[in-house]
Amino acid sequence: MERLLPWLGAAVLLLPLLLVPLALLARRRRGRQTPPLSLLVVAGSGGHTTEVLRLLSCLSESYSPRHYILADSDKMSEAKIRSFEQKRAEIFSNSQILCNGPGTCVPVCISALLLGLLGLKRAIIVYVESICRVETLSLSGKILYYFSDHFIVQWPALKEKYPKSVYLGRIV
Repeated sequence: MERLLPWLGAAVLLLPLLLVPLALLARRRRGRQTPPLSLLVVAGSGGHTTEVLRLLSCLSESYSPRHYILADSDKMSEAKIRSFEQKRAEIFSNSQILCNGPGTCVPVCISALLLGLLGLKRAIIVYVESICRVETLSLSGKILYYFSDHFIVQWPALKEKYPKSVYLGRIV
């Protein structure tokens, strides 16, 4: 229980951040156009930012605006994100969270779950395990496997170990 207290404290502190529009990745329905959606992206340092930006580059312009959470000290990721987003500035209203493994995504997702449980705001959580995780999940993946709405892995060995996951092959 003592190990959970820092996570719960962080989750409570992040609740106000989640009151702004979160992001929602909607499923395309045949014959219908995807409505505009707002997207919250949790970026991590190093390769996580590169991977999540590659994921975002595959999405249509319907997934806009995009909101990012990253560490204050991560100036390189901030620069990459600013460069990636310089053309986008529209405002839309639906909610979903996309994350790919940095530890900072866990309290954000738990906060979103708490908001949903309280009936304040429902956000769909899409977790994409990092491509570098071939045989085992990251710690973030092990936690969010049980809470995410969609859990995507990029290696067949992970699909075998984690049946709830969706194997799409290499997507980044």
